[in-house]
Amino acid sequence: MRLAVLASGNGSNFEAIVQSIEHGKIDAEIVLLFSDHRDAYVLERGKKHDVFTQSFELKEFENKASYEKALLELLQSQQVDLVILAGYMRIIGKDLLQAYPNRIINIHPALLPDFPGLHGIRDAFEARVEETGVTVHYVDDGVDTGPIIAQSAVKLDPADTLETLEEKIHAIEHQLYPAVIAKIVKDHQR
Repeated sequence: MRLAVLASGNGSNFEAIVQSIEHGKIDAEIVLLFSDHRDAYVLERGKKHDVFTQSFELKEFENKASYEKALLELLQSQQVDLVILAGYMRIIGKDLLQAYPNRIINIHPALLPDFPGLHGIRDAFEARVEETGVTVHYVDDGVDTGPIIAQSAVKLDPADTLETLEEKIHAIEHQLYPAVIAKIVKDHQR
């Protein structure tokens, strides 16, 4: 299966996925790493692993539709089967959703439907919930509203700080996302 990873920042989830592929835990190939920020550290991670990387920014286009058209053309040129959002901080538009129905997945740092949006970890921490976690879901036209594929819970300890909670969440992400991708790939190969 040919995978594309879309990311906007550091790329720790990309790193976990590519290492799982390198260790034979995911039977797939990342044929494209795309970032919407030319200076995102994830691009350095991609180069380190010899992954084809591309980057362009929304501000370089006339509008979001032309940006998404260029991204869609890029995905199609690489014959991508599954699009993986790994810290990609843009809402996916209808053209990409129509081109890849039930083939775009996202990871979110909370137990959806609770705490959707940009600050899932912080929002859960500030709400002082007893548990939060990580959700992997298919992407639809809402914000973190697509069908849930898998979730993993994390207990909040009274001594947790926002930083320690972030560390717990990221550790779970780095286990759950590769496992879910491996299952999707395996199911696709049947």
